[in-house]
Amino acid sequence: MRLACIRNRLAAVAASVMLLLPAAAAAAEPAPELKTGAEGAALIDVESGRILYSHNGDKPMLIASLTKIMTAIVAIEHGNLSDMVETSVRAAGKEGSSIYLRRGEKMSLHNLLYGLMLRSGNDAATAIAEHVGGSEEGFVHLMNDKAEMLGLANSHFMNPSGLDAEGHYGSANDLAKLTAYALRNPVFKEIVKTKHKSAPNPNDKWDYLWKNKNKMLSMYEGADGVKTGYTKKALRCLVSSASRGGQQLVAVTLRDRDDWNDHQRMLSFGFDHYPLSEIAHKGQPVSGYPLAVGRTLRYPFAEGEKEQLRSKLTLVSAGTAAYLLGERGSLDWFVGDEKIGSTPVYDPNGARIGLPDKPAWAAGGRAALRAGGQRETEAIR
Repeated sequence: MRLACIRNRLAAVAASVMLLLPAAAAAAEPAPELKTGAEGAALIDVESGRILYSHNGDKPMLIASLTKIMTAIVAIEHGNLSDMVETSVRAAGKEGSSIYLRRGEKMSLHNLLYGLMLRSGNDAATAIAEHVGGSEEGFVHLMNDKAEMLGLANSHFMNPSGLDAEGHYGSANDLAKLTAYALRNPVFKEIVKTKHKSAPNPNDKWDYLWKNKNKMLSMYEGADGVKTGYTKKALRCLVSSASRGGQQLVAVTLRDRDDWNDHQRMLSFGFDHYPLSEIAHKGQPVSGYPLAVGRTLRYPFAEGEKEQLRSKLTLVSAGTAAYLLGERGSLDWFVGDEKIGSTPVYDPNGARIGLPDKPAWAAGGRAALRAGGQRETEAIR
């Protein structure tokens, strides 16, 4: 009898976490096919991390100065933006695109990052790497550590600038994931959307004045980043981003002669066919149970997908360390059989509900529950 009561109780919990899912609708027309002239391409929704389009997305390729996206985020996370960075002989003599730093010249790390991302300065990349990593080689080690941490399985770095080198490569999907991660950093986000930047010049009476090479910032409504790239072997490479209606998308193309036009089509395709929708909001009560959703979750659904949404509740047992720390469980969310995200579940009157949100996808797509003391309800719908 007691076992039957427990089962009925769990069934009631499962029924209570539907969270007002919409009624099923008629099958929708599939989105039109998207084509580009790129050898490799990807489109990602920044908030959810969902890849919306991919062509040869996992193919390792030369990525030219798109490398500097990794250089910038590693420098921001490991460096001190107010540090004055001295230009070495090696940095001043670096080949390729340049902001024309002179040997012994000092510039703040923050301003160097603008020179890196707006003008693609290879001298800036080397100076940054030597300062933050202790040496260019040490910094490259940090870059590859970051790639491993982010799960970029088809990327490897040999330098901070993107000059062609054996063993230096990336893929369109990896660059999309990396950029979506980097755009969550407010310093990175501000730098890559900047059209013009001035910086003190110790060598002359006038300041440095840098104009962003990324034409998308002026060509496309809502454009707010990110980076151009080119070498004779890599050919034209581009990562762009844009925001509309509270949604930000990132487009990537590698070896694409018509990248400006392709990126406009890709971004518009994403906004038109994968609008961001709220699944659950932070503090939303779980009806019939003393729990509340601990994080707002939004996801870019294609037409007809939201009707397949279902969830599974995993509860933490009372008396466990996780429970004592305020965790009550998590709701895993699925479209069909594919897991798309997770929201933690807390006591609505506890301290945990008031803590800042963590991005669901960046944490592996679900709220981490400490080992032990977990039980699951039946999947809903």
